[in-house]
Amino acid sequence: MLRRTSLRTTRRASTVPLPAQHAWAVVACGLAGPRWYVDAGPLVVRGLIDRLAGGGGRRWPVPDRPELLRGDTAGFWRVWEVQDDPGAGPRRLVLVADVRSPGRVTLTTTVTPTGAVTCRIEQQVRLDPDGLLGAAYLLVDLPARETVAELVHRRLLHDVLRDR
Repeated sequence: MLRRTSLRTTRRASTVPLPAQHAWAVVACGLAGPRWYVDAGPLVVRGLIDRLAGGGGRRWPVPDRPELLRGDTAGFWRVWEVQDDPGAGPRRLVLVADVRSPGRVTLTTTVTPTGAVTCRIEQQVRLDPDGLLGAAYLLVDLPARETVAELVHRRLLHDVLRDR
């Protein structure tokens, strides 16, 4: 697993022994039931923290369709972008958190074919701070963001490999 961190972004990337279309079906699945982008342990905890801070927490159900679409909501995420045309390069899912925080939190997941039966799954968590409080939060939040990125990536890999 590749790990990269900067002040605003935390990345994880792994190569899996599955075709890209299989991994993408798990990444962007919008069917009802447990989903990595709603039910991964750190995201459940973040939803609880959001509720305690006066936010909505994980208020939205998964939309119950085969694939997420731009504008969908699930957990505390809003689907900002879905690029799923395999001919246009890597497939990409961009989720923006609707939580109480001093800035914008974005989770981007890309699936890139690396061979006929392998692909690379990369995730990036990005915090774009608002104001002085956001800048301070950027520093304080870094260890938590690292932990969230690691555990969410592991959950996604588990789901992708389990469903083969």
